[in-house]
Amino acid sequence: MTEQVIEVGEAPHGYVPEKDAYLKRLRRVEGQVRGIARMVENDTYCIDVLTQISAVTKALQAVGVGLMEDHLAHCVVDAARRSPEEGAEKVAEASAAIARLVRS
Repeated sequence: MTEQVIEVGEAPHGYVPEKDAYLKRLRRVEGQVRGIARMVENDTYCIDVLTQISAVTKALQAVGVGLMEDHLAHCVVDAARRSPEEGAEKVAEASAAIARLVRS
């Protein structure tokens, strides 16, 4: 597999250079969720199911934080370079997204 070399500001989304890694992590989370469903089907002890739910939640949060970092470094920085108004708009958008992540 060849690594894509994309300069900041060239990709349509900030996560593009890390897309394969994000997809790999999300597939792992998907497998964990299927495992939790099997646990419930098999009447696994509640605390064990909750422990796995916690692990999936943390894994998704890690993906969210990574995407946010990429968004800030790419989309927000590029918008701020274009104009103060665009930069402020992207900062407000990122702040709202951060608030949603924190509440979840």
